[in-house]
Amino acid sequence: MTTTPLLDGFQHALLPLRPRALWAHGSLAGGDYQEGRSDLDLIAVLPGPVTPGTVRRLVGLHRRLRREPLAAKLHCTYLTPATLHDVDRSHLTWAHGRVMRRPVTPVTRRELHAFGRVLYGETPAALLPPVPDRQLADFVVRDQRDFWRPAVDRARLWRQDVWVDLGLLTLARATVTLRDGRLVSKREALTELAALGAPAEVVEDITRRRYGIPEPASTAWLTRRAELTRAYLGPAIDALVAAYG
Repeated sequence: MTTTPLLDGFQHALLPLRPRALWAHGSLAGGDYQEGRSDLDLIAVLPGPVTPGTVRRLVGLHRRLRREPLAAKLHCTYLTPATLHDVDRSHLTWAHGRVMRRPVTPVTRRELHAFGRVLYGETPAALLPPVPDRQLADFVVRDQRDFWRPAVDRARLWRQDVWVDLGLLTLARATVTLRDGRLVSKREALTELAALGAPAEVVEDITRRRYGIPEPASTAWLTRRAELTRAYLGPAIDALVAAYG
């Protein structure tokens, strides 16, 4: 296994910055982690302001890890005690080999409270405010309406595995959250997709690529998969937003 050495090395490299906490969320924390396929989604809480000097140190830290197996899948967002309460605030993040800024969403915050994995330091409950059910539901509806629904109309995106996978799985997870008030893993979301009437061929394709042995996809299949996904996802999102928006 290469995940544990990478996490241990990352934590060790982070210690000179005196983090108050290092947490895992997503598949790594939720029990559905697939080594080599799943991302390593992390949150670090640093003790003070993220200065330009701090950014340079973090960039250097991540670049030194690049030769480690799976390092490209390690994504980390950096919070501070002064900024972690703001749900809408964008925080320094290392992801996909570069620096960016993105918020820690209500879904991620609820994940951290529900099953976040403490890799170092204080617990999420000790530092993060709880996420009210209404705030979580509002975010989920807004994400489906304002991000995913417009994306359905951008046909070229849906020839890519990542859009098909995340588009359908996020819909299924959103449905369960709004209906039952709980979060589910990607594996559970695949089961939910079948119950929701998603195209069986596409659900089988996602399952095979995530849990089985994927086969090279033909151009014809990529085209058909995109058409099936978009034809299902647009009306499904519209119905979800109409029911819970």
